[in-house]
Amino acid sequence: MGAHESMEHAEHAEHASGSNKKIALLIAVIALFLAFSETLGKGAQTEALGKNVEASNLWAFFQAKSIRRTVVQATSDQAKLSLGVMGDDAAKAALKKQIEEWGKTAARYRSEPETGEGSEELAKRAKHAEHERDLALAKYHHYEVASAAFQIGIVLASATIITGMMVLAWISGLLAIVGLAFTAIGLFAPHSVHLM
Repeated sequence: MGAHESMEHAEHAEHASGSNKKIALLIAVIALFLAFSETLGKGAQTEALGKNVEASNLWAFFQAKSIRRTVVQATSDQAKLSLGVMGDDAAKAALKKQIEEWGKTAARYRSEPETGEGSEELAKRAKHAEHERDLALAKYHHYEVASAAFQIGIVLASATIITGMMVLAWISGLLAIVGLAFTAIGLFAPHSVHLM
């Protein structure tokens, strides 16, 4: 091999080494973005699961309160029917007082703003938890798409080193931008793009 060929080979190796360093840097940056999107995705997934459990518990409590209210109202209605056949005035007065108490209890089961545990308040809380669950799921889906874009970008950038096809590096960079866009959508406007 001549001196001229050796110099060309050295220049080519130096150029390839410089390109490989740029590709390695691209891979490192995309991997960093991937770590962020994965972390955000896991956080959103955990929040969605927690809010789903919270909503389920609140709806179960709502159902229990509704059943209790129905039982108390039915008992009160049955007692009202008994008033007509009772002859003892003292017993009638006591039963009327008990019917009033059952009415107050049924009303408390329907709405109890001071504790937030009336069926009306429980329904509002459950709907709020469902809304927060849906928001977290929307975020999660966007972070998952972002993660997929970053992962494919890393694979294509790695393939650039092996094949020397720079078009793969450009596609990798574009996928990184797509991943960043979906991460931003997940963070700031998760309901703006409907994926699922």
